[in-house]
Formats: sequence, C-alpha cells, structure tokens
Amino acid sequence: MDEEKSSDQKRRDEISDMGSVTTGARIHCITIVGQIEGHQVLQDDTKTTKYEHVLPQLAAVEEAEDIDGLLIMLNTMGGDIEAGLAIAELIATMTKPVASLVLGGGHSIGVPLAVAAKRSFIAPSAAMTIHPVRLTGVVIGSPQTYHYFSRIQERIVRFVTGNSRISREQFVSMMMNTGELANDVGTVLYGEEAVSCGLIDRIGGLSDALGWLHRQIREKCPGEDPG
Repeated sequence: MDEEKSSDQKRRDEISDMGSVTTGARIHCITIVGQIEGHQVLQDDTKTTKYEHVLPQLAAVEEAEDIDGLLIMLNTMGGDIEAGLAIAELIATMTKPVASLVLGGGHSIGVPLAVAAKRSFIAPSAAMTIHPVRLTGVVIGSPQTYHYFSRIQERIVRFVTGNSRISREQFVSMMMNTGELANDVGTVLYGEEAVSCGLIDRIGGLSDALGWLHRQIREKCPGEDPG
C-alpha cells in the first residue's frame, strides 16, 4: 500500500512539475502547451513549455527500461524555432513507439513537433497554422538577413515533408497563401483538412493514440501485455 501511495504521489508530482506522467501501461505522456520557450525566458503570465525540460525527458524515456512507448499531447501556439526543431529532431530519432495527438492547436513550430512522431493524430476540432518564418523586434534589412530567414524556413520545410506525406509544393504553397489570414500569410488547417493533405496521419483522440501505442508495444514484445 505504501508503494502504491508513493507511486501515485510520484505521478502527481510529475504532472505538476513537468506536465508529464508515466501510466500504469508503461506509456509515458508529455504535454507541449502554450508557447515553446527558447533561449529567452518569457513573461511570468505566459503559459510555456521549456525545451530544457523536454529534451532530457525524451532522452530518459528512450533509455528507460520500464517505459515502452511515448504519447505527446500538443496544444501549442508555436514559439522558438530552434527549440521546437530540437525537440522535434529528438522525437523523430527515438526507437520506441511515439504517437502525437494535436488537441486544440498545433500551430507554427508545433507542426514539425506533430509530424515528428511515428504516428500522428489530430482531434476533429483542432487547428494547425502553417506560415513563413517570422521574427519580432528589430531586423537589419540586408540580403544576408533574408538569406538567413530562407535557410531557417528550408530546415522546417525539409523536416515536415520528410516526416509526413505532404508534398513540398503543397506545404510551401500553404505557407505562402495570401488569401486566408487577414493580417498574415499562411494557412489554417482543421482536423480533416490536415489529414486529407497528408500532414497528419489520422483523425483521432486519446483512445486512438493510446490504442496505436498498445498495438505497437504488443507487436514488439508479443509475450507481454501492456495493459
């Protein structure tokens, strides 16, 4: 009984401190919410996901003998490009089954995070915004600046098209769409649209994502019952 209490308390602490928890079925859950914080600390009243918290969690999940799969739940407005790509690269190179579930929104740099998983799901009501690379603040208007932006954008395009079924031409066209957003360039996709264009694998919810993970774990370890 004491062990059960300590285990339950550990789960509560994980959720409170890091927004993550390992279920009884040996599946670890990580949430990526709000704005992805990069090298600069955001305001106290901004809901953020800190990349220095997520990166070591991913490494620990990959190495943990008592964890068989990973579920990443996304409801993010985007954020720091390099921090987001760093997380996405780790997710894409994990050997354990990884499922992503877009809930609410997976906007901007949240798009690479969603497609980085081995199987991606999106709720019917969820949305994803695709737009060109932007930078707030003072920018020196020079050819070198635009070339730098172009190279960053190319990194995102290659990652997304390399980890999903959407074509490069279609993804870039959505990025540069001028007819949908009132004050910006880009495209907003909702659940079915994100699946039909090949960006996300399937429409689904929590049970669908967990069901896929359970099947992958059973196939990998047929003699074990993950729950």
